[in-house]
Amino acid sequence: MIEEGQIILFCFPQTDLKDGKIRPALVIRKAPGDYDDWLICMISTRLYQQQTGLDEMITPENTDFKESGLKTESAIRVSRLAVVAKEILLGKLGQISQQRLHRIKEKITKWIMGL
Repeated sequence: MIEEGQIILFCFPQTDLKDGKIRPALVIRKAPGDYDDWLICMISTRLYQQQTGLDEMITPENTDFKESGLKTESAIRVSRLAVVAKEILLGKLGQISQQRLHRIKEKITKWIMGL
């Protein structure tokens, strides 16, 4: 069962539509409608690509890091979003805290609204 705040595995495509690689992604929210589609965002260990003020860092010092299932410090790439069918999500790694999920949703909203 897929839920908001889960960290799953997904073959995230490149922005130029070249084949991507399997990487962790954060489940943000179920898309409205009759399909079982979900808004997700990419998670990366390439910290130098982090967009300060937009992306969310998760580190071993964070209280929800262990439950996340991530192995190392990572950037939750808020600007790297996709809507995907549940059937192509590859498995659950873990879960982030509800507080972190709420903060990420706020960042997405502010970014899209230009605030």
